[in-house]
Amino acid sequence: MKIGSNKLSEFYNYYERELSTLYDYDELYSIFELVCQKFLNYSKADVRKFYNDKINQSELINIYNTGVELKKGVPIQYILKEAFFYDSNFLVTPDVLIPRPETEELVDLIIKSKINPSSILDIGTGSGCIPITLKKHIPNSKVFGLDISDKTIEIAKFNTIKNEVEVEFIKQDILIPFSFSLPSFNLIVSNPPYVLHSESKQMTPRVLEHEPHLALFVEDNDPIIFYKRIIDLCYKYLEEKGWLFFELNPIHAIDVKNYAIDSKIFNFTEILNDMSGKQRFLKAQKK
Repeated sequence: MKIGSNKLSEFYNYYERELSTLYDYDELYSIFELVCQKFLNYSKADVRKFYNDKINQSELINIYNTGVELKKGVPIQYILKEAFFYDSNFLVTPDVLIPRPETEELVDLIIKSKINPSSILDIGTGSGCIPITLKKHIPNSKVFGLDISDKTIEIAKFNTIKNEVEVEFIKQDILIPFSFSLPSFNLIVSNPPYVLHSESKQMTPRVLEHEPHLALFVEDNDPIIFYKRIIDLCYKYLEEKGWLFFELNPIHAIDVKNYAIDSKIFNFTEILNDMSGKQRFLKAQKK
């Protein structure tokens, strides 16, 4: 893999030459902008402005090595160890999922709903992007994040420091009885594992080989197991008139809604579409 000179334009040509089979043009250029932002402190405008300028040796090595890792299929967020979500940056490692645009939509729904809950529980918190973002935009709320993994909680705690907010994290497998007491909450939110193992054939190697399967996949024989458990938890842990928000697998959105209705604890249950028109979110209010 040769580069003609140490001009920035030559490095983009190198990325285009080596990575065009893995990424389309727009995605590849966006990745290049992220790399330039990380190692050169360039804005998007700067990338174009200094496109034919030379870069120094240390920056050259970083940009080159990032290209090598990208060619192996490693997601750019894991290489740079950060992901932008909603309006903030988060540390991400292969121990946590890379935050998705659909999850940004979920958070946006809650923020723009003007519910202004005094207490929030996020179940399956991952990097902490959901509870941390909600805390930043609903600062008077008491916010908790729950996850099964020690490593995940460690990353989420780091992200609270990085984003200068207070969120309390709890380690717990929600599929087994809680060994501690929790308060009740005005709002419970979750983006639980919802990708069927049978759907994995449709996923890119970048996801399958690098992102944590524990946070992605659910068994085909009980695809809404996490949703059912969280709805059941609402009997005890969601306050009267409190709200439940889910990110959904569109394939099973109606099944989740029907389970929520059959629980008879909600007076309002609605499925909302994402920006692609897919049935992606559930919003429900307890009686």
